[in-house]
Amino acid sequence: MANVDGQWDCVTKTPMGEQKSVFTVVSNGDSFTGSNAGPMGTLDVIDGKVDGDTLSWKMELKVPMAMVMDATATVDGDTLKGEVKLGAFGVAPMSGTRKA
Repeated sequence: MANVDGQWDCVTKTPMGEQKSVFTVVSNGDSFTGSNAGPMGTLDVIDGKVDGDTLSWKMELKVPMAMVMDATATVDGDTLKGEVKLGAFGVAPMSGTRKA
């Protein structure tokens, strides 16, 4: 199993521009908890799952509009790549690097 735990400096390329955040992952077997914190607030990880080096989770956005986002990412060493499904707004690529 990959080492997915840690804090990740991430960028998500949304229709509203690049959104920078710090994604925190704390795994426990095949699940994980954490958060994604950016300038517009912090979103908690909901239903976080770990499958080898792949993470999947949901986040509930309340501002500027209510939306549940589905996300997946793959960890490769100190890099993370994935995508966030933004409801009717499509899919936004997400990438990150592990904080030292």
